[in-house]
Amino acid sequence: MSSTKYVYLFGSHGTEGAAGMKNLLGGKGANLAEMCRLGIPVPPGFTISTEACTAYTTLGRERLLEMIRDEVLAGIRSVEAEMGKRFGDAADPLLLSVRSGARASMPGMMDTILNLGLNDEAVDGLARKAGNERFAWDSYRRFVQMYGDVVMGLKPVSKEEHDPFEVVIDMVKEARGVQLDTELDAADLKELVARFKALIRARIGRDFPVDPWEQLWGAIVAVFDSWNNDRARVYRELNDIPESWGTAVNVQAMVFGNLGDHSATGVAFTRDAGTGEDLFNGEFLVNAQGEDVVAGIRTPQQVSLVGSRRWAELALVSEAERAEHYPSLEELMPELYRQLIEAETTLENHFRDMQDLEFTIQEGRLWMLQTRNGKRTGAAMVRIAMEMLEQGMIDEKTALERVTPDRLNDLLHPVFDPRALAQAKPIARGLPASPGAATGQIVFFADEAETWAQRGRDVILVRQETSPEDLRGMSVAKGILTARGGMTSHAAVVARGMGKCCVSGCGAVHVDLKARTMTVDGTVYAEGDWISLNGSTGEVYYGRIATRDAELSGDFGKLMALTDKYRRLEIRTNADTPEEAAVARKFGATGIGLCRTEHMFFEGDRILAVREMILADGEAGRRKALAKLLPMQRSDFEGLFREMDGLPVTIRLLDPPLHEFVPHDDAGQMTMARDMGVSLGRIKLRVEQLHEFNPMLGHRGCRLGISFPEITEMQARAIFEAALNAKSRGTAVVPEIMVPLVGTIRELDQQAAVIRRVAEQVFAERGEAVHWMLGTMIETPRAALVADSIARSAEFFSFGTNDLTQMTMGFSRDDAGSFLPRYLKLGLYEHDPFRSIDQKGVGQLVEMAVAKGRATRPDIELGVCGEHGGDPASIGFFHRAGLRYVSCSPFRVPIARLAAAQAAIAS
Repeated sequence: MSSTKYVYLFGSHGTEGAAGMKNLLGGKGANLAEMCRLGIPVPPGFTISTEACTAYTTLGRERLLEMIRDEVLAGIRSVEAEMGKRFGDAADPLLLSVRSGARASMPGMMDTILNLGLNDEAVDGLARKAGNERFAWDSYRRFVQMYGDVVMGLKPVSKEEHDPFEVVIDMVKEARGVQLDTELDAADLKELVARFKALIRARIGRDFPVDPWEQLWGAIVAVFDSWNNDRARVYRELNDIPESWGTAVNVQAMVFGNLGDHSATGVAFTRDAGTGEDLFNGEFLVNAQGEDVVAGIRTPQQVSLVGSRRWAELALVSEAERAEHYPSLEELMPELYRQLIEAETTLENHFRDMQDLEFTIQEGRLWMLQTRNGKRTGAAMVRIAMEMLEQGMIDEKTALERVTPDRLNDLLHPVFDPRALAQAKPIARGLPASPGAATGQIVFFADEAETWAQRGRDVILVRQETSPEDLRGMSVAKGILTARGGMTSHAAVVARGMGKCCVSGCGAVHVDLKARTMTVDGTVYAEGDWISLNGSTGEVYYGRIATRDAELSGDFGKLMALTDKYRRLEIRTNADTPEEAAVARKFGATGIGLCRTEHMFFEGDRILAVREMILADGEAGRRKALAKLLPMQRSDFEGLFREMDGLPVTIRLLDPPLHEFVPHDDAGQMTMARDMGVSLGRIKLRVEQLHEFNPMLGHRGCRLGISFPEITEMQARAIFEAALNAKSRGTAVVPEIMVPLVGTIRELDQQAAVIRRVAEQVFAERGEAVHWMLGTMIETPRAALVADSIARSAEFFSFGTNDLTQMTMGFSRDDAGSFLPRYLKLGLYEHDPFRSIDQKGVGQLVEMAVAKGRATRPDIELGVCGEHGGDPASIGFFHRAGLRYVSCSPFRVPIARLAAAQAAIAS
């Protein structure tokens, strides 16, 4: 017997776990134990720890079962004692559920088996004990179906094939002339069990197991196996969940929501997961088991009366019809609803966060099966955090930590333009499962959604109902539309967790997978047709609809004000135009950390002047062409100074190699020759002269300014003249001139001399001056190594982490796609180093340069302007490294503000 404890009991007779043990027991197991400690009614059971999952992965099935066997046997005895039933007893069997539960919530990604312990003898005993033959055979039917799928592997053989068990169910319902599973009688269900077993024998080649202990060991191993199924792997990749965590397994006494009209099962949220409204809401089904609610096979009813009436309004159902056919739990079972309200209030107050609950009502008794911090949209995250702060449930720091920075994207993305929406053609209406606006082409299969998205197409994934196998397709789709399912269906929960627009339960949509069509009121829409979804109202439109910028709520503003109270890092923006600068300032940017002047050269007639400079035979020709660019650049800089009134504007001098400004195809070269009035041969010769074998390490950055100082002169003059012009209009200007790609102080000094000479000339010509700063980008390893020397001339460093990563790692981000995904899959790298900074390698160079720079110049200004400036994990590192600011794209400024505040709190 192993000395390590692998099994932890929970129940009213004794509980060994607690909420703080999530790493060991997983979120579900830890919270089941905590609910028991709070006195909330929970069916007894035990949790097999995540350490057992690790042991299984390392040592294999037989060794694992040997290690946990005695503890599992003791756990079963404990459950038997509390429930007064015996596992494997044919007369009055104890039935079990076997569920997964990782430390991070992964809804629907792993496997569950219900009603375990049934066989041909036990089902008769269950029927006699319950006095309900239909219930017993319905439970048996469900068990054979789930076990056959999850443990024995009987699944569709192709994506066009429906679930083989569901096909059999549909055949029996058609033969009986009924539409709902609940309309099948005991005899029908007996026939289904027999057909299911025959199907398993025919397709799998072995019989369905009848020994309850064989069933249990198979289910435990299958749940551990599900940690590494494809959908779980994809979910972990999308949510940065380490593979090493593993999952726990929860074995629990079954309680039954399918015992008749006084039994039910449901899912509920203590607050609205879509909007954040402080309103208890959820869905339930009478005479059903839990998977019925989330699978979307039957359209569920609403838990609360308020929710029921809102649903009826969206579904165009009259109040009379709603009350008769779709009553809420509050109306149908008022005392049980009161108990549920009491439980949800206790749980939210205890965990101090919005809870996602699962419950079952068995013949008038309420049981709580799960509680966890609920998945929610970005908008709901912000609202819940700020309202809980105002309600005194959490403090300011907790409110900031409750919002995932990247989820602010949900609030910043465009919404449908009301004028375009008024002209759009609505074709159907479903449930507003996850807010947002989405326009795309219809695709019916998840793998094809991936392919279309890789080709740059916007897609809407349309399904009868989604399953965890659709995760990859859902992650790349602009929106998701399902014909079945409610607000707590798989599609709805996963879409909200991803921040994806979703309309679920759109009953007017009929999906034909083989024909690749969907039909609405007789109109057929084929794969590739454009539709639009409004996830906030549930409406579906034909065609594309224009969008506009989102309007931010007051809670968003309060959250941003709170970030500024705690963060130490300044948040600047990467902006090349006044329009980008204006957006960034609206989002709270404290300056421009990177203006890429070369981006200005591609507009309008400017490219002709740039190409004229490139073709020039000597300095005089280049100066003539640069004189045409001077007023254009000056005007650009004036616009940036105007928008950033009083804030610093860091302008990087020309960085890319000149070959980027000339065409490399024959047609483009012919057009250039015609536009410039020169021969095609001359164009081809110059393009050939500019060719480099490795442009990233070639004639670029400060090397261009050193080779052609007149380029630096023109840009410096444009900056200083723009600054003086803006100053004369009352704008406070703070220009910072950044020399790119230096590796030695002599390079910086050479360019600095040119810039200072131009400054003196312009200030003398105008009879006035502005304060300005000179600095450089640290983007080569050598620059980081000799930063103490470079700091003698540089008043600021801005880390160009894109190039610093390329040069340190030894590969180009443009070419890494051929091998980097495999590196990540094999665990050779934990993260894509171009998305989140390599803290041990590139980060060490940053820390070294910071220390060396400050040793020479204690007041040196330090920032970062690479793409990492908008990545929350990287921002945490930059905070710890002691930088003054990070700079990112305009729409990531709020994300960076929040990440900076969280970094300050964490430190």
